Amino acid sequence: MNPAVTRLLAADALSAREASYCPYSGFAVGAAVLCEGGRIFTGCNVESAAYSPSLCAERAAIAKAVSEGFRVFKAVAVAGGPAGETPKKFCPPCGVCRQVLREFCNESLPVILVKTADEVELTSLGALFPDGFAPEDLT
Repeated sequence: MNPAVTRLLAADALSAREASYCPYSGFAVGAAVLCEGGRIFTGCNVESAAYSPSLCAERAAIAKAVSEGFRVFKAVAVAGGPAGETPKKFCPPCGVCRQVLREFCNESLPVILVKTADEVELTSLGALFPDGFAPEDLT
């Protein structure tokens, strides 16, 4: 993964986190997905008082990209932690987000876990979601 692109995605995820709507958990998450062709879509978590209809940042970013016609993703960055604070720990995607990422990406998708734009951990979807159920499993 190109260090300049990694830094850009990390900064975008941190910026998206600022828009988080998290009045119940107080846990703000931002995500940035890099699409084929270089376009970046961001998303933040949006909570609901009913909890289960809440939307994670990663799924928000993917939904924005898909709604604009993008289906090929090259990387995703995720930053999360207590609202109003710099993340102190890396925040990997939840299980539902891993499943949605697997819908569009293979195991080699770079996943950038973000504390700050300069403090990141690079992993892959396969490392986070081994043997994930994928569209090809339906054939």
